[in-house]
Amino acid sequence: MKLIQILGTGCSKCDCLKKNVEQAVVQSNADAKVEKVTDITKITSFGVMMTPALAINGEVKVVGKVPSPDEIAKLLA
Repeated sequence: MKLIQILGTGCSKCDCLKKNVEQAVVQSNADAKVEKVTDITKITSFGVMMTPALAINGEVKVVGKVPSPDEIAKLLA
């Protein structure tokens, strides 16, 4: 099972990223757990200075933008 973490404090882009991640998980039929990380200390522990960001299994894949569900599905493959 993959752990997908959405790193952000709760802005509209963070919410959009969460929706896109959920759609990508369904679309790619991935075995994944989606978690939203809003604690700024935890976010910075990833080395992220811009949100939203996306981490898969603890590795940051996207920072400062909202990838499409298709782009996220490719990261999950």
